[in-house]
Amino acid sequence: MSGQASTAEGVLEYLIKSIVENPDAVEIEVSEDERCTFSVTVADDDMGRVIGKRGRVANAIRTIVRAAAVRDEIEIDVDFVD
Repeated sequence: MSGQASTAEGVLEYLIKSIVENPDAVEIEVSEDERCTFSVTVADDDMGRVIGKRGRVANAIRTIVRAAAVRDEIEIDVDFVD
């Protein structure tokens, strides 16, 4: 886990692994520039679960992780990578 956004990363990992069928395939890559960006990769079969209809699940995940990032005092973005 990254030191700067450890709470947000932990929340993101927990949420994603709870949703997917194959939690071992979940990878979270962290890049820290002026904003911290989490790039999430899941198994091909699980991408639909993570995105949800009209992106509602993905937006909910982003909202929860951004709320957790307040505790880390950092702004973050969450990207879902095919």
